Amino acid sequence: MKHQYVGDINDYRKYALIRALSAGGAIRIGVCWMLTPDDGGVDGGKLAYLKQPERHRPLDPELFDILEHAASTPERRRLATIEESGAIPGAVYHNDQLPDDLAARRVFMSRCANAFREVDLLFFDPDNGLEVSLPKGRKNSSKYLYLDEVAAFYGAGKSLLIYQHFPRVERTVFLARCAERLRAVAPGAGLWAFSTAHVVFFLLVRPSSGPRLANAANTVCGRWGPNFIAGQFLG
Repeated sequence: MKHQYVGDINDYRKYALIRALSAGGAIRIGVCWMLTPDDGGVDGGKLAYLKQPERHRPLDPELFDILEHAASTPERRRLATIEESGAIPGAVYHNDQLPDDLAARRVFMSRCANAFREVDLLFFDPDNGLEVSLPKGRKNSSKYLYLDEVAAFYGAGKSLLIYQHFPRVERTVFLARCAERLRAVAPGAGLWAFSTAHVVFFLLVRPSSGPRLANAANTVCGRWGPNFIAGQFLG
């Protein structure tokens, strides 16, 4: 995640999904931003939806207003604006910058685990998504969440929601491959995919979580149309 993304259309979809999964705050959410430095690029410029409130605001009016306010000036396009807005009811945040350095990354994840001891669902927000061939500790490895980290937090009793950017490959094949990788490190988890125009969010629900989160996920699957968020249970 980068500050420059705050308020764009992917943000709208992301927070709308998390808000729905939180069931009004009944499910405790931990947000690990996996913050990386702004890069001066054009990513995060997808703000045109804010100029079409008649089309987009009804999807989540309260959230739309929060993001419209956040995107109104460069000074407000900060993660602190989101945290302080109450956009995600009762959420706990870990907002340190994630380094590439391997030892520093381990410290980051340790602090993350400590911050989220009491949450039910942990959201990871990497720039790109799940690890590729780049070894952990190398330059730009901070843009990825690694599967051993998924395994560690799942093994510690957490359900997980993971941001994943869609690469330029056939999406059905990509979703199946991601599902296979996640099942290998999160045995027994219920798995959902929430797809949007540019990204997909993978939800791993521990059997010990009880029915609330799974019920919330199934409700979200039918809440919006495919032009906003399309959910499916993968098994």
